[in-house]
Formats: sequence, C-alpha cells, structure tokens
Amino acid sequence: MALLEVNQLSIHFGGVKAVQNVSFSIDAGIVYAVIGPNGAGKTTLFNLITGIYTPTSGEIKLDGESIGGKTPNELAKRGVARTFQNLQICMNMSAIENVMVGAHLRLNRNPLKAALRFPSLKRRDRELHGEAAELMRFVGLEKYIEARADSMPYGALKRLEIARALALKPRLIFLDEPAAGLNPKETIEIDELVRKVADSGVTVVLVEHDMKMVMNLSDRILVLDYGKKLAEGTAVEVRKNPDVIAAYLGVQA
Repeated sequence: MALLEVNQLSIHFGGVKAVQNVSFSIDAGIVYAVIGPNGAGKTTLFNLITGIYTPTSGEIKLDGESIGGKTPNELAKRGVARTFQNLQICMNMSAIENVMVGAHLRLNRNPLKAALRFPSLKRRDRELHGEAAELMRFVGLEKYIEARADSMPYGALKRLEIARALALKPRLIFLDEPAAGLNPKETIEIDELVRKVADSGVTVVLVEHDMKMVMNLSDRILVLDYGKKLAEGTAVEVRKNPDVIAAYLGVQA
C-alpha cells in the first residue's frame, strides 16, 4: 500500500479551477517532486494535502485512511510536516527555540503542571533542547545553536525551517521551494540535506523550480499544468516527455 494516495482531487475558487482531478500515489521512503510552470497549482496541491484548503472533490488517503478536510494540527499528529515557500520563522526567538516549537504537538502537557513547572516538565524541556540541538547539527547549523534567528543568513534560515519540521518526527514532509532565493552553494547544501532527510527514513514531497536539483534528487516526478496532471514518472521519463517539453519551452521548441 502506498503511504499517500490522491484520487481525483480538485478545488475551485469561484470559477477558477485551481486543481482539476489530479491523482497520484507516493510510496514510503522516496523523494517525490511536483513541478510545473508558474500558476500550475503546485502550492495549491500542497495546501490541499496538508489541510490548509478543503478539497471541492476527490480523496486523500494516508496509510489507507481518508485525511481530506483534516486540519494541519490533526495531520501533524499523524506525522505530516510542512515548510512554506516564504519563511515562517519566529525572528524574536533563538534558533534552537524555533526548532523546539516544532516538537510541541508531540507533547501531552497538563496546563496545571506547566503553570507549576513540575520537575518532570523541566526534564522534558531539557530533553527537547537536546533533541533540537541534535537536529540543528543534522541540518548543518551547529554554529547557530545559541544564535538569535534574526542574526542568521537567509540560507541558514531555510535549513532551520526544515529542522523545525523534523522536530515533529514526521513520516512525510512537504518542502515548498526549499532552494528558492539561495545562491548556488546554498542550493547544493539544500540538495544534500533533502537526500539526507530521505535517507533517514522520512518520505519527502518537494515543490521546486531548480530543475537540476529536481532531476538529481527525485525518485518520481509529477508535472502539473493549469491545475491538471500533465505527466508522471522518473526523471528520465519526464525529461523526454514531449508534453512536458512543450509546457516548459513552448510548442515550437
């Protein structure tokens, strides 16, 4: 059974059909990329699967269980994590505090205990701090463990966001343009990090415009165009598909 199954998924905003009858499945342990020209519906598809939008029609299943219409919090508890195209970092907090925030849904906190600062909660905070520091080392940010987020360069903040998502201990992570705005060196670092995340056992779903990165990383690729599924396959299959070439380069090309 596939980890994620999407069947005939659609969403309409008034008369605009942003995603139309899209179907695909994702096996556990792979890197699955979603590509397409600007306005193709890539981020909208992410928003549907991760609970930000409610589908107009269609079905989404995680491990065979229907999750369409579930909230992001509910999906996080089921092991679904997400980063966004625009940074969602708390700049008035330290880097490690940002990562610790990502673990909050794993906690079963009693409000009274939290108010009284029971020793068990203090121990748990120390454990979370240690976990967050280890995640920062995992994403290559060990030198920023004690830094404030607003003092970090943009490329480091992109990796910090991935560390925060990983603090949830997800099975499935959605990365929306993780290399956007990065220089070539930073893009290589993100490329290596995404593969490292996948090798750790987390299934990665990726939206990215850097085609070199996509072709290098992806086990399978879904191509969208005007909200519809245009093609799906391996990097080699997608690269040779005449419909994909026409969508990206124009029919004459």
